[in-house]
Amino acid sequence: MEFLQEVIGNINDYLWGYILIIALIGLGLYYTIRTRFVQFRTIPEMFRVITDKQAFDSSGKKGISSFQAFAISAASRVGTGNMAGVASAVALGGPGALFWMWMIALLGAASGFIESTLAQIYKVRDGNQYRGGPAYYIEKGLKNRWLGIAFAVIITFTYGLVFNSVQSNTISLAFAGQYSLSPTLIAVVLTILTALVIFGGLKSIANVSQIIVPFMAVLYIILAVIILVMNVSAIPDMFSLIFANAFGIQQVAGGGFGAAIMMGIKRGLFSNEAGMGAAPNAAATAEVSHPVKQGLIQALGVFFDTILVCTATGFVILTAGGFAGSEDNGIQITQTAFNQTLGDWSGIFIAIAIFLFAFSSILGNYYYGESNIAYIKNSKLGLFLYRIAVLAMVVFGTFATFDIVWALADLTMAIMALINLYAITRLFKIANHSLKDYMQQRKAGKDPVFYRDILDDQDGIECWERSSSTETDK
Repeated sequence: MEFLQEVIGNINDYLWGYILIIALIGLGLYYTIRTRFVQFRTIPEMFRVITDKQAFDSSGKKGISSFQAFAISAASRVGTGNMAGVASAVALGGPGALFWMWMIALLGAASGFIESTLAQIYKVRDGNQYRGGPAYYIEKGLKNRWLGIAFAVIITFTYGLVFNSVQSNTISLAFAGQYSLSPTLIAVVLTILTALVIFGGLKSIANVSQIIVPFMAVLYIILAVIILVMNVSAIPDMFSLIFANAFGIQQVAGGGFGAAIMMGIKRGLFSNEAGMGAAPNAAATAEVSHPVKQGLIQALGVFFDTILVCTATGFVILTAGGFAGSEDNGIQITQTAFNQTLGDWSGIFIAIAIFLFAFSSILGNYYYGESNIAYIKNSKLGLFLYRIAVLAMVVFGTFATFDIVWALADLTMAIMALINLYAITRLFKIANHSLKDYMQQRKAGKDPVFYRDILDDQDGIECWERSSSTETDK
């Protein structure tokens, strides 16, 4: 196991130390400039769109709403990355890792917009629902099914299996630290709860996610704000520490310039998933009148995840101090920070919060795999075996070591991101043209409606056709 961990670690150092940093930051800048800073200039529109009324599909039944699709992706985003991931980033990369998490979120929101807009454009009908994501737009937009299958296999393995072991591992560590509960008990409870929901289908996942995630995230942020108010005089020094360490001016916790960048980008991407190709799977399920609407909502999700939730965690840890050289792992550092400021009861809250966050992430992760298995082959037996494998990895994560599950997550996440970034760069013009169409309609005072015939290349787009009764003049 140690040999495997060393090999994976060496590969990760190369991928994250060179290739991913250049790709994520470089392409994020490219998308930002070419879309005229879409992730900043459309913020008011993001909040308007997320409150759109639930749409009806062609059969007259309610489809997955924009907010429910946002909740499914948020369920995957808001979890261990926000608590355990941020803690490990600060402990290993120093306070400057927070700065690079902000950067990857601010630039990555543009990537998130592009990928989710494309997912809507190239989505396919699946009964009364929709499916879509990178595998679909790779095949239909790039005419490359083998690469689509490769992505589908990788995301299924990454999210359904590896990432879910990360979630259960974090839950196990949180409850072992707070209550000294055995991993066996955690494994049994998690397996039963996960099985009950994933065998209930997409609607069940959406309904659970839209309740759990917003409530716990708001409560978590409120507690973090209370801690910051209690330590308001330390905030200026904290910002100075973050910016100084971000550029290697100070060496903190053994992290210099390189460590701060690498850990900030690693954990930032794990948390907000911008450009990685995960959120588009949820974005494609929404019933919206224009693909850009869901692109805007998913970009908002990046800000919600990193700028709010991750920053809250990072500030609390820095306020408490003691993260440098800590023997605790991930979530235990966060628990210690809350305990020091608010008392032992807050550690109990963190344990419960991480359970709910991580459990909702397991559900969101599971769906990403289910959608991509359906892409490869619509097989009831394949789906059943996948569900069993998900439950098995949930059990594995509760017993595995912290380092090995995170190393596996970093490796598979990097491969996913590289394939998806290649695809959305090739298809960027289609997403950007759709954005221009949307903004033109909004400028004219309309609620934008999309039809595929506005695009020069409509090949591979199955939905968005005009009906015979549709007005040709929008």
